[in-house]
Order: sequence, then structure tokens, then C-alpha cells
Amino acid sequence: MSNMSRHPEVLWAQRSDKVYLTVALPDAKNVSVKSEPQGLVSFSAKGKEGEKFDFSLELYGTINPEGCKTNIGLRNIICSIQKEQKSWWKRLLKSDVKPAPYIKVDWNKWCDEDEEESEESDLASEDDIAKGVDEDESSDDDGMLYLPDLEKARRS
Repeated sequence: MSNMSRHPEVLWAQRSDKVYLTVALPDAKNVSVKSEPQGLVSFSAKGKEGEKFDFSLELYGTINPEGCKTNIGLRNIICSIQKEQKSWWKRLLKSDVKPAPYIKVDWNKWCDEDEEESEESDLASEDDIAKGVDEDESSDDDGMLYLPDLEKARRS
């Protein structure tokens, strides 16, 4: 039984140029991540009890293996996978069947296509937003989380 491998939880998110895979595996040892240009990513590691964890993913698009980086932390392993071409993938995997249950979206790192583009334009409009807040005379918002998108929606 001990030579049977298990799947760690994998969280994924994308940007136009990268895919992030966060493998939840505390105190991992012997971590190995291999990536191939056609989009095949293989992971293997040993857990703190010596149990084997591994998985292989056939990603939606092609990647640049030289641009892939792995950062091994105490609680997880973060793989930054460079896409060969800057584009948004419809999904993580090439196959359109539902991904395995151990693969989940990483909402903390997630960024939508329009959000990424607006990140740059937001820098220019932050001054406008600050002015808009000063002009807004309702002071009962103090201490509340400021969400610019909601502010825009409320004004229009």
C-alpha cells in the first residue's frame, strides 16, 4: 500500500503570460517538477510521512520550459509556468472533461482577462478615484472596505 501514490490538492490561476500551480503539500521532500514544450507538466514529491504524491497535467496550450520556475515553501510548492504565447486559455487542461477533483481554481491569485488589462489603466485612474472619494460627503463609509467598481456602479 505504501508504494501507491496519491494526489495533492492543486490550485491553479492564470495570467496572459503564465499559469500558476500551487501544490498543497506541507513539508514536501524530493520535489520534482518537469515541464515539456507541448504543455505536459509532471510533479512528484514525498510527503512528510514518506508517502508518494504525483500527478501529470496536459495543459491547454504550449509552454516555455526554460521560463518555468518552482518555489518550494513549507506548506506548498508554487509552480510558475510560462506560456509560449501570451494568451488567455479557456481552461487549464487540453481535455475538456471535468478536471480531477484535486484540481481547483486559486481564487486568491485569479485574474480575469479584463482585470489584467485594467491593472495598468487603474494606475492612471487612481487619482480620479481619490478625488471622487473626497467629493463624496458621506462619512459613514469610514473604515469600510473601498471597492472602486461598486463606487462606479453606484454613480452611474
